[in-house]
Amino acid sequence: MQDVLSLAAQNLLSPIVLFFVLGVGAALARSDLTIPEAVAKGISLYLLFAIGFKGGVAVSNNGIDLTLGMTLMAGVILSFVLPFIAFALLRWISQLSRTDAAAVAGHYGSISIVTFVAATSVLQSSGIVAEGYMVAVAAAMEAPAIFSALLLVSSGGKGRMDGALIREILLNGSIVLLVGSFFIGWITGAEGMAKIEALIVSPFQGVLCLFLLDMGLVAGRGLKQGRAVLRPGPLVFGMLMPVIGSCLGLAFALIIGLSLGGAVLLMVLAASASYIAVPAAMRVALPEANPSVYLTLSLGVTFPFNLTLGIPLYLAMASAVHGG
Repeated sequence: MQDVLSLAAQNLLSPIVLFFVLGVGAALARSDLTIPEAVAKGISLYLLFAIGFKGGVAVSNNGIDLTLGMTLMAGVILSFVLPFIAFALLRWISQLSRTDAAAVAGHYGSISIVTFVAATSVLQSSGIVAEGYMVAVAAAMEAPAIFSALLLVSSGGKGRMDGALIREILLNGSIVLLVGSFFIGWITGAEGMAKIEALIVSPFQGVLCLFLLDMGLVAGRGLKQGRAVLRPGPLVFGMLMPVIGSCLGLAFALIIGLSLGGAVLLMVLAASASYIAVPAAMRVALPEANPSVYLTLSLGVTFPFNLTLGIPLYLAMASAVHGG
């Protein structure tokens, strides 16, 4: 427990967490601090591009093996199964309707790429190396959870799943850029990295801090608008479900034989909740679901929990049981 608290204290004093806290505080204090929408979108595109490209280069350097295929399969399975667990838990400890519970559950099978990046930063600062192809696993985990959410409400005759929605999910801009950059990095390898390293390596942490500032502003506004959602049941869910997901992620990582860093990243992916791709899909597929519910829980509760306490906890858990 002392190790977890020590890691959490270190993480709380990292620039990315402090900028997130600054954003939340500014929003709650009704400051006029804002990040222009065009700038925020540009920052998002930069992060996705840099993450995908570096992951592709890592795969190019290391090559493809059975472990990569097994890890991708594990990610897809986790993304599909976790919403069913989240749905059952929500229906047990909260008063949410079936539609709202299903919409929330879909967020907890998909991933938060910013949480993934924050975990990568923590690993790097700790000198822990992770498999470069984990970014491909992150991309693979975006969509299956959306289908699970729609399956959960289909018995009630609600929800929409057709060719147009499937196409919209698969061609979501975040997924396209992340996967596309990954393949470009894979194709060009170390030579490609050498040409653009000055753009995607040195500035990365600073840009991430700006993005976390914006996320803090968004989360703070969401907390103000979604206070009615923050009842004991949903609040407990928002902090318990990430731990359940991380435990399943750790089990898969141990079975596959991932390194310590890879195990932590798979745990983080299984523990995080989407606040970009899934909300966009839910607006189309489940328009009757309440956005203030699923956005408040994913961005206002689970995201800060993972950023401050979750990542150190998952690292401590993985270190305690990992054999090497």
